[in-house]
Amino acid sequence: MPASRRLATAALALAPFAFALPAAAQDGQPVRLIVGYAAGGPVDQGARLFAPALSKELGMPVMVENKTGANATIAGSEVVRSKPDGMTLWFAASPTITISPNVMKKMPFDPGKDLLPVAPVLSYYNVLVINKDLPYQKLSDLIQYAKANPHKVTYGSAGMGGSNHLSGELFADRSGTKLSHIPYKGNAPAMTDVIGGQLTMMFDIIGSARTYISGGKVRALAVTSPQRNPSLPNVPTVAESGLDGFDVGGWYGVYAPVGTPADL
Repeated sequence: MPASRRLATAALALAPFAFALPAAAQDGQPVRLIVGYAAGGPVDQGARLFAPALSKELGMPVMVENKTGANATIAGSEVVRSKPDGMTLWFAASPTITISPNVMKKMPFDPGKDLLPVAPVLSYYNVLVINKDLPYQKLSDLIQYAKANPHKVTYGSAGMGGSNHLSGELFADRSGTKLSHIPYKGNAPAMTDVIGGQLTMMFDIIGSARTYISGGKVRALAVTSPQRNPSLPNVPTVAESGLDGFDVGGWYGVYAPVGTPADL
Protein backbone atom coordinates (compact mmCIF):
# COMPACT_ATOMS: atom_id res chain seq x y z
CA MET A 1 0.00 0.00 0.00
CA PRO A 2 1.41 3.46 -0.90
CA ALA A 3 2.55 5.55 2.05
CA SER A 4 -0.10 8.21 1.40
CA ARG A 5 -2.87 5.62 1.54
CA ARG A 6 -1.47 4.14 4.75
CA LEU A 7 -1.47 7.62 6.28
CA ALA A 8 -5.04 8.24 5.19
CA THR A 9 -6.09 4.87 6.63
CA ALA A 10 -4.32 5.64 9.89
CA ALA A 11 -5.98 9.03 10.06
CA LEU A 12 -9.42 7.53 9.47
CA ALA A 13 -8.75 5.03 12.23
CA LEU A 14 -8.68 7.94 14.66
CA ALA A 15 -12.34 8.73 13.99
CA PRO A 16 -14.00 6.50 16.63
CA PHE A 17 -11.98 8.02 19.47
CA ALA A 18 -12.85 11.16 21.39
CA PHE A 19 -9.86 13.38 22.17
CA ALA A 20 -9.72 15.65 25.19
CA LEU A 21 -8.50 19.04 24.04
CA PRO A 22 -5.64 20.77 25.88
CA ALA A 23 -6.48 23.97 27.70
CA ALA A 24 -4.22 25.90 25.33
CA ALA A 25 -6.61 24.98 22.53
CA GLN A 26 -9.06 27.48 23.97
CA ASP A 27 -6.56 30.23 23.16
CA GLY A 28 -6.32 29.19 19.51
CA GLN A 29 -2.77 27.93 19.83
CA PRO A 30 -1.83 25.20 17.32
CA VAL A 31 -0.56 21.79 18.25
CA ARG A 32 3.12 21.58 17.27
CA LEU A 33 3.99 18.44 15.29
CA ILE A 34 7.78 18.29 15.37
CA VAL A 35 9.74 16.65 12.51
CA GLY A 36 13.46 15.95 12.82
CA TYR A 37 14.32 16.04 9.11
CA ALA A 38 14.44 18.60 6.31
CA ALA A 39 11.33 19.85 4.53
CA GLY A 40 10.46 17.84 1.44
CA GLY A 41 11.85 14.54 2.74
CA PRO A 42 9.72 11.45 3.43
CA VAL A 43 9.23 12.04 7.17
CA ASP A 44 8.25 15.65 6.50
CA GLN A 45 5.87 14.54 3.74
CA GLY A 46 4.31 12.00 6.08
CA ALA A 47 3.81 14.58 8.81
CA ARG A 48 2.23 17.05 6.39
CA LEU A 49 -0.23 14.41 5.19
CA PHE A 50 -1.02 13.40 8.76
CA ALA A 51 -1.36 16.91 10.24
CA PRO A 52 -4.61 17.93 8.43
CA ALA A 53 -6.32 14.68 9.45
CA LEU A 54 -5.29 15.16 13.06
CA SER A 55 -6.33 18.83 12.91
CA LYS A 56 -9.78 17.88 11.65
CA GLU A 57 -10.22 15.29 14.40
CA LEU A 58 -9.06 17.67 17.14
CA GLY A 59 -10.94 20.67 15.78
CA MET A 60 -7.85 22.84 16.16
CA PRO A 61 -4.82 23.73 14.01
CA VAL A 62 -1.81 21.41 13.83
CA MET A 63 1.43 23.02 12.66
CA VAL A 64 4.41 21.02 11.36
CA GLU A 65 7.80 22.30 12.54
CA ASN A 66 11.15 21.08 11.18
CA LYS A 67 13.94 20.79 13.76
CA THR A 68 16.77 19.19 11.81
CA GLY A 69 20.10 17.69 12.77
CA ALA A 70 21.80 14.93 14.78
CA ASN A 71 19.64 12.17 13.29
CA ALA A 72 16.50 13.88 14.60
CA THR A 73 17.67 13.90 18.23
CA ILE A 74 17.41 17.72 18.18
CA ALA A 75 13.71 17.32 17.40
CA GLY A 76 13.33 14.68 20.09
CA SER A 77 15.04 16.93 22.62
CA GLU A 78 12.63 19.73 21.73
CA VAL A 79 9.69 17.46 22.54
CA VAL A 80 11.24 16.02 25.70
CA ARG A 81 11.83 19.55 27.08
CA SER A 82 8.34 20.78 26.19
CA LYS A 83 5.45 21.05 28.61
CA PRO A 84 3.46 17.76 28.75
CA ASP A 85 0.17 19.45 27.92
CA GLY A 86 -0.68 17.78 24.61
CA MET A 87 0.41 20.81 22.58
CA THR A 88 3.76 19.39 21.39
CA LEU A 89 4.03 16.05 19.61
CA TRP A 90 6.87 14.35 17.77
CA PHE A 91 6.29 12.75 14.37
CA ALA A 92 9.24 10.38 14.75
CA ALA A 93 10.93 7.90 12.45
CA SER A 94 12.03 4.63 14.02
CA PRO A 95 15.83 5.03 13.63
CA THR A 96 16.01 7.74 16.30
CA ILE A 97 14.05 5.55 18.71
CA THR A 98 15.60 2.16 17.99
CA ILE A 99 19.00 2.68 16.30
CA SER A 100 20.46 5.93 17.63
CA PRO A 101 20.62 4.77 21.28
CA ASN A 102 22.83 1.89 20.12
CA VAL A 103 25.20 3.82 17.83
CA MET A 104 25.51 7.28 19.37
CA LYS A 105 28.08 7.78 22.13
CA LYS A 106 25.63 9.90 24.09
CA MET A 107 21.94 10.47 23.42
CA PRO A 108 20.52 13.79 24.71
CA PHE A 109 17.49 11.89 26.02
CA ASP A 110 16.33 8.33 26.71
CA PRO A 111 13.53 7.37 24.28
CA GLY A 112 12.30 4.67 26.65
CA LYS A 113 12.06 6.96 29.68
CA ASP A 114 11.52 10.50 28.37
CA LEU A 115 8.87 9.90 25.71
CA LEU A 116 5.31 8.60 25.76
CA PRO A 117 4.33 6.50 22.71
CA VAL A 118 0.97 7.70 21.32
CA ALA A 119 0.34 5.80 18.08
CA PRO A 120 2.03 4.11 15.12
CA VAL A 121 1.32 5.70 11.72
CA LEU A 122 2.96 3.63 8.96
CA SER A 123 5.76 1.21 8.09
CA TYR A 124 8.17 1.59 5.17
CA TYR A 125 11.01 0.05 3.17
CA ASN A 126 13.81 1.65 1.19
CA VAL A 127 14.87 1.54 -2.45
CA LEU A 128 18.42 1.86 -3.76
CA VAL A 129 18.57 4.57 -6.43
CA ILE A 130 21.50 5.82 -8.50
CA ASN A 131 22.19 8.83 -10.70
CA LYS A 132 20.38 8.25 -14.00
CA ASP A 133 23.47 8.94 -16.14
CA LEU A 134 25.50 6.13 -14.60
CA PRO A 135 25.82 2.97 -16.72
CA TYR A 136 24.74 0.43 -14.07
CA GLN A 137 21.51 -1.33 -15.04
CA LYS A 138 21.59 -4.03 -12.35
CA LEU A 139 22.74 -4.15 -8.75
CA SER A 140 25.45 -6.63 -9.74
CA ASP A 141 26.90 -4.01 -12.14
CA LEU A 142 27.21 -1.49 -9.31
CA ILE A 143 28.76 -4.08 -6.98
CA GLN A 144 31.30 -5.07 -9.62
CA TYR A 145 32.39 -1.44 -10.03
CA ALA A 146 32.49 -0.83 -6.28
CA LYS A 147 34.69 -3.88 -5.70
CA ALA A 148 37.14 -2.70 -8.34
CA ASN A 149 37.10 0.90 -7.05
CA PRO A 150 37.09 1.02 -3.22
CA HIS A 151 35.54 4.19 -1.74
CA LYS A 152 34.73 5.60 -5.19
CA VAL A 153 31.01 4.85 -4.80
CA THR A 154 29.41 7.53 -2.61
CA TYR A 155 26.05 7.26 -0.92
CA GLY A 156 23.98 9.81 0.96
CA SER A 157 21.71 9.44 3.97
CA ALA A 158 19.46 11.46 6.27
CA GLY A 159 22.17 11.29 8.93
CA MET A 160 24.35 8.94 10.94
CA GLY A 161 22.43 5.98 12.29
CA GLY A 162 19.36 6.36 10.06
CA SER A 163 17.80 3.41 8.24
CA ASN A 164 19.24 4.55 4.91
CA HIS A 165 22.70 4.94 6.45
CA LEU A 166 22.56 1.44 7.91
CA SER A 167 21.08 0.11 4.66
CA GLY A 168 24.25 1.36 3.00
CA GLU A 169 26.50 -0.14 5.66
CA LEU A 170 24.72 -3.49 5.47
CA PHE A 171 24.92 -3.39 1.67
CA ALA A 172 28.68 -2.72 1.81
CA ASP A 173 29.19 -5.53 4.32
CA ARG A 174 27.11 -8.11 2.44
CA SER A 175 28.56 -7.20 -0.97
CA GLY A 176 32.17 -7.03 0.20
CA THR A 177 32.59 -3.45 -1.02
CA LYS A 178 33.96 -0.26 0.51
CA LEU A 179 31.67 2.76 0.05
CA SER A 180 31.95 6.40 1.11
CA HIS A 181 29.07 7.62 3.28
CA ILE A 182 27.99 11.28 3.09
CA PRO A 183 25.44 12.24 5.81
CA TYR A 184 22.89 15.01 5.23
CA LYS A 185 20.18 16.62 7.40
CA GLY A 186 17.43 14.77 5.58
CA ASN A 187 16.64 12.53 2.62
CA ALA A 188 15.58 15.40 0.35
CA PRO A 189 18.99 17.16 0.10
CA ALA A 190 20.71 13.79 -0.38
CA MET A 191 18.32 12.92 -3.21
CA THR A 192 19.02 16.32 -4.80
CA ASP A 193 22.71 15.42 -4.97
CA VAL A 194 22.03 11.97 -6.41
CA ILE A 195 19.98 13.64 -9.15
CA GLY A 196 22.71 16.24 -9.69
CA GLY A 197 25.49 13.65 -9.87
CA GLN A 198 27.33 14.69 -6.71
CA LEU A 199 26.45 11.28 -5.19
CA THR A 200 26.49 7.85 -6.79
CA MET A 201 23.52 6.45 -4.89
CA MET A 202 21.32 6.43 -1.81
CA PHE A 203 18.72 4.30 -0.08
CA ASP A 204 15.51 6.35 0.07
CA ILE A 205 12.05 5.51 1.35
CA ILE A 206 9.99 4.00 -1.47
CA GLY A 207 7.03 6.34 -0.99
CA SER A 208 9.08 9.48 -1.57
CA ALA A 209 11.54 8.08 -4.12
CA ARG A 210 8.86 6.74 -6.43
CA THR A 211 8.14 10.16 -7.97
CA TYR A 212 11.81 10.62 -8.88
CA ILE A 213 11.97 7.09 -10.28
CA SER A 214 8.84 7.38 -12.42
CA GLY A 215 9.97 10.82 -13.59
CA GLY A 216 13.26 9.39 -14.84
CA LYS A 217 15.39 11.53 -12.53
CA VAL A 218 17.03 8.51 -10.85
CA ARG A 219 17.28 4.79 -11.62
CA ALA A 220 16.05 2.20 -9.11
CA LEU A 221 18.18 -0.93 -8.76
CA ALA A 222 16.66 -2.78 -5.79
CA VAL A 223 14.27 -2.54 -2.83
CA THR A 224 15.18 -3.52 0.74
CA SER A 225 11.96 -5.43 1.49
CA PRO A 226 11.80 -9.25 1.56
CA GLN A 227 9.36 -9.24 -1.38
CA ARG A 228 8.94 -6.86 -4.32
CA ASN A 229 6.99 -3.74 -3.50
CA PRO A 230 3.62 -3.24 -5.27
CA SER A 231 4.56 0.39 -5.93
CA LEU A 232 7.67 -0.72 -7.86
CA PRO A 233 6.78 -4.18 -9.19
CA ASN A 234 9.56 -4.23 -11.78
CA VAL A 235 12.32 -3.46 -9.28
CA PRO A 236 13.92 -6.60 -7.75
CA THR A 237 14.72 -6.97 -4.08
CA VAL A 238 18.30 -6.74 -2.86
CA ALA A 239 17.99 -10.41 -1.88
CA GLU A 240 16.87 -11.33 -5.41
CA SER A 241 19.88 -9.47 -6.71
CA GLY A 242 22.28 -11.77 -4.89
CA LEU A 243 22.50 -10.58 -1.27
CA ASP A 244 20.45 -13.18 0.60
CA GLY A 245 18.55 -12.19 3.73
CA PHE A 246 18.76 -8.44 3.10
CA ASP A 247 15.73 -6.93 4.86
CA VAL A 248 15.74 -3.31 6.12
CA GLY A 249 12.64 -1.30 7.00
CA GLY A 250 11.26 1.11 9.55
CA TRP A 251 8.18 2.99 10.75
CA TYR A 252 6.79 6.39 11.74
CA GLY A 253 5.00 7.04 15.02
CA VAL A 254 3.68 9.86 17.19
CA TYR A 255 5.24 10.56 20.61
CA ALA A 256 4.51 13.01 23.43
CA PRO A 257 6.62 14.15 26.40
CA VAL A 258 6.50 11.75 29.32
CA GLY A 259 3.99 12.97 31.88
CA THR A 260 1.35 13.92 29.29
CA PRO A 261 -2.03 12.94 30.83
CA ALA A 262 -3.61 9.83 29.32
CA ASP A 263 -6.83 11.67 28.32
CA LEU A 264 -4.79 14.09 26.20
